[in-house]
Amino acid sequence: MGPDKNLTETEVVNEIYPFWTYSYLVLLFPVFLATDYLRYKPVIIVQAFSFIVTYALLVKAQSVRIMQLLEFFFGLATATEVAYYSYIYSVVEPSHYQRVTGFCRSVTLLGSAIGSLIGQILVSVAKVPLFYLSITTLVSFCIAFVAPWFLPMPSKSLFFHQREKSSLDEGALEPMNSSQLFEKPESNIRLSADERTNLKDNTSTSGLLEVLKTLWSDFLECYSSSTLLAWSVWWALSTCGYIQVINYAQPLWEKILPSNDFEIYNGYVETISTLLGAFAAFVVGFVKVSWTVWGELALCVFSVVIAVCVYLMDTIRNIWVCYTSYMIFRATYMLLITIATYQIAANLSMKRYALVFGVNTFIALFLETLLTVIVVDSAGLGLDIFVQFFIYASYFAAIAVIFFIAGLYKLFKGRRAGRQNEIPSTDTIPEA
Repeated sequence: MGPDKNLTETEVVNEIYPFWTYSYLVLLFPVFLATDYLRYKPVIIVQAFSFIVTYALLVKAQSVRIMQLLEFFFGLATATEVAYYSYIYSVVEPSHYQRVTGFCRSVTLLGSAIGSLIGQILVSVAKVPLFYLSITTLVSFCIAFVAPWFLPMPSKSLFFHQREKSSLDEGALEPMNSSQLFEKPESNIRLSADERTNLKDNTSTSGLLEVLKTLWSDFLECYSSSTLLAWSVWWALSTCGYIQVINYAQPLWEKILPSNDFEIYNGYVETISTLLGAFAAFVVGFVKVSWTVWGELALCVFSVVIAVCVYLMDTIRNIWVCYTSYMIFRATYMLLITIATYQIAANLSMKRYALVFGVNTFIALFLETLLTVIVVDSAGLGLDIFVQFFIYASYFAAIAVIFFIAGLYKLFKGRRAGRQNEIPSTDTIPEA
C-alpha cells in the first residue's frame, strides 16, 4: 500500500498476503525431506537466495501477480528455515542441543529486535523513505548469501544419511533436552529407547520408502502419548492463530492510523515485543511448575490472555491500545511456545523431535490455510480486517475453552484415582 506500489488494501490483504500461507504449506513437507536428503547446506543456500529474490521483487515489483510471486519466494524462504537448525544439530553433540538452541533463538530474536529498532529510527529520526529500508535489507541478504558457501558439508543427517549403528549408540538418539529445567512429562510409552534396533542406513537400502515407513511408525508411537498430544494440539492451534495475527497486524494498524497521515511506531513495537518474548522465553527456564498437572489449565489461562489482547486490538481501535495488546500477545505466545517446546522435547530423541516439530507446523499451516481461504482470501469471504481480528479473538477463546475442559477432566480423573487408592481392599481374607 502507498504511492510506491499503488496497491489497494483489498489487493494486499485479500489477494497478495494469502499466497505466503499457500506456498509455505505446499513446500513444507517436500523441503523437510529435501533438507535431510541434501544434508542441509544446499537448502540453507536456497533459503538465502529466496530472501534475495523476495526483496529484489519488493524493490522493483508493482503488479499484483508479481507481488504474489514475491510471496511464493517468501514462503520458500520460510519453509527452508528448518535447514538452519537442522544443520546446527547435525554438527554438534546431543549434549549441547539445549544450549545451542538457546543461543540460536536468542541471536535470531536479538537480530530481529535490532533490525526493527534501526528501521524505526531511520524512518522517525532520519526521515528515510521505506523504499530505502527495503534496499538496505536486500543488501544485507546479499552479504548473508556468501556465508553458507563456506559451511562444511555434514557427513550425516537424521533420516537419509545416518551414522553407523555404533555411532548412534553413543548418544545421537538421546533426548534433546535434559530434565533439569522441567520434569519429564508423564508417558507410558518409550519414545527413544528402542529406536536403535530399527535404524538402518537409508542411503544404501530402500531410500525414500524406508524413510517414509520409519516416519509413519514414529508418528503413531509419538502421538500415542497423551501428554505430548496435548501440548502438540495447543502448539498447532495457537501457532495457526499467532501467524495470522502477526501477518495482518500491520494492515490493522494502517487501518486505524494511516501511515501517510500520521507518524507510526511499528518498528519500536516490534522491537519491544521481540525483547519481551525473548525475556519470557529465558525466564520460563527457571520456573518450577508441575506442568504435567497444571499444563492444560495454564494453557487455558494464557489462551484467555491472548484472546483478550486480540479482542482489544479489534474493538478499541486506538493505536496505543493496539500496540500494547500486541506486545502482550507476542510475549505470552513466546512464553507458552517455549514451555511447549521443552515439554515435547523432554522425552524425545532429536530425530523424533524433528518429526513432531514438522508435523505440528504442518498442521498449523493447514489450519491457517483453511482460515485464510475462508476468512481472508477474496475467493472466499474476503472479510474486512476488523471482522478478521474478531474471528481470531474468538478462535483463541475456543482454544481456551478446549483446554479448560481438558484441565478439569485431568484434575477430576487424578482425584478419582487418588480416592480409589485410599479405599482399603476387601478382597483379602482376614487371618484367623
